[in-house]
Amino acid sequence: MTGESRSATAYRAPKGGKKYFTLAEATRALPYVTGIVNDITECYQHAVQIRQQIEQPDPDQARNDLEDQYELAMDRLNALIDELQQAGVELKDFERGLLDFPAIYDGREICLCWHRGEVKIQAWHEIDAGYAGRQDVALLSHSP
Repeated sequence: MTGESRSATAYRAPKGGKKYFTLAEATRALPYVTGIVNDITECYQHAVQIRQQIEQPDPDQARNDLEDQYELAMDRLNALIDELQQAGVELKDFERGLLDFPAIYDGREICLCWHRGEVKIQAWHEIDAGYAGRQDVALLSHSP
C-alpha cells in the first residue's frame, strides 16, 4: 500500500554508488558547473553552426575542413559533458544550460534543478516530472 499512497509520479529509491547532493552541496558546486555549462552552450552553438554550413555548403569553404571543425567541436562537447557527469551532475538541455543535481528527499530520488542564468538553485522536481514539474525548493520540508 505504500506505493499507492505516493503520488502518481514514479518512486525511485536511491541507488548505491550514485552521487547525491544536498541543497548546500549543489549550491557550492554552482560556480564550477556554471563555467562548464557556459562552455557547453557556446560549444554546442558553434557545432550547430558548423553543421549548418556542412548541410548548406559555401562554394568557397572546403567540406573536409568543416567536417574536421565539427568533429573537434563534438569532441570538446563530449569532454565537457563527461566533466559534468564525473561531478555527478546531469545535463538536460544544451541550449538552456539545464542541469539536474540528483538528491534524496523523503527517502526517494529527486532532482535539484538549475539552469544557466539562475543565481541559485530555486527548484526541484520528481525524477519523472522534468522541467515542467519544477517546484520551489522552499516547499521541501527540509533540505534534501
